[in-house]
Amino acid sequence: MLSLTATTLKPSILTKPKPNHPSPHPTTRPTTIKSNLIPASNRHAPPKQNLYQPFRPPPSPIPPKFRSLDPAGKIQVLADRLGLWFEYAPLISSLYTQGFTPPTIEELTGISGVEQNCLIVGAQVRDSIAQSNPPKPDLIAAFDTGGAELLYEIRLLSTVQRVAAAEYIVDHGFDTKGAQDLARAIKDYPHRRGDVGWEEFDYNLPGDCLSFMLYRKSREHKSSSELRNSLLEKALEVAVTEKAKRAVSRELNGESNEEERGEVNKIIRVPVVRLKFGEVAGASSVVVVPVCRGEEGVERVKEAPMEFEGGGEFGVVEAEKEWSRWVVLPGWDPVVAVRRGGVAVSFGDDREVLPWNGKGEGIMVVMDREKRKVEDDDGYYLVVSESGMKLERGLVLKERGVEECLGLVVLVVRPPRDDDDDWQINDEDWD
Repeated sequence: MLSLTATTLKPSILTKPKPNHPSPHPTTRPTTIKSNLIPASNRHAPPKQNLYQPFRPPPSPIPPKFRSLDPAGKIQVLADRLGLWFEYAPLISSLYTQGFTPPTIEELTGISGVEQNCLIVGAQVRDSIAQSNPPKPDLIAAFDTGGAELLYEIRLLSTVQRVAAAEYIVDHGFDTKGAQDLARAIKDYPHRRGDVGWEEFDYNLPGDCLSFMLYRKSREHKSSSELRNSLLEKALEVAVTEKAKRAVSRELNGESNEEERGEVNKIIRVPVVRLKFGEVAGASSVVVVPVCRGEEGVERVKEAPMEFEGGGEFGVVEAEKEWSRWVVLPGWDPVVAVRRGGVAVSFGDDREVLPWNGKGEGIMVVMDREKRKVEDDDGYYLVVSESGMKLERGLVLKERGVEECLGLVVLVVRPPRDDDDDWQINDEDWD
């Protein structure tokens, strides 16, 4: 309720009269009106919050001693390497914003474009490790000299993984190649779900991830080869958990544990991997597979070449008949195991193909056409339905009386993306 109270002030003389001459017309103040807000209840209103927050730019990555430099001064610092590498590395990005190009900076400072990128990214990785909780000053200090190349290799890992990888690199004295292999092993481990021995290693330990990568590579070679034994010996050396060491030891000693592996095979689902940018270029071995579009129909899948292999000094791939579309995939175990009849079928929307909730993106299904007979209850097969081709579990197909299909699915590949880490399939999604 709003109440208005009128208050009349007493007259006040604004002009002081001269002595013995009183003012005949005294001036009074005008009437003033005061408004008081009467609250509806006796509760006290909460204090007003200041919602306005002024813009505060992020702190500059450039050390204070370099912030006042003009472009010529920054060029001089870079040319003479004045300071530690992570101190002058931000100057390169600053010069980019001022119109300098990598070739120009290389000409003026002698720092190549590749080295410029390495310094910038390495400094950013170092900052992320420095901001981790709890802080690790000793770990940061280990990269003060010559650490840009090592930190650059772990750029694709999360902050937690970067800290663990950096500690492992320092403890084991890794060079650039060692850091690159370690980062690749950590990043690749989740993609290998379903591979033999995958569950024996601990994903949270960089040493176990590296051990699994070596263990997996050893299985690509013959049991009697010297290279296989060398890989297993190194895998045993870097393994951390006892479980991982036992798995590597069994493989190294040639101990067959068919019963245990049988249990592993029972729980294996179709490996679902997301292809990474540049993964094919960095793979030690690759596989070439013919590709069909899902909308082209079943006949097109059947027409794809059954036999194709690489040979000669250059590994030229020769197929039994001409085919226009091929895909190159890293030498993943499920794909390498398909010796004849392998084919990849691409689909525009995974929700129409997969037996779980998809992501609405394109996928590529790799299958073995030699295994058309439905035998594996837990395996997944590509079948034809009223709406098109889709994946079905072997047990479901047997219950329906289906005995043959297009082929056994060995791998599902998602396209590369930088902004998606939440693509793994939960166990309940398979059922």
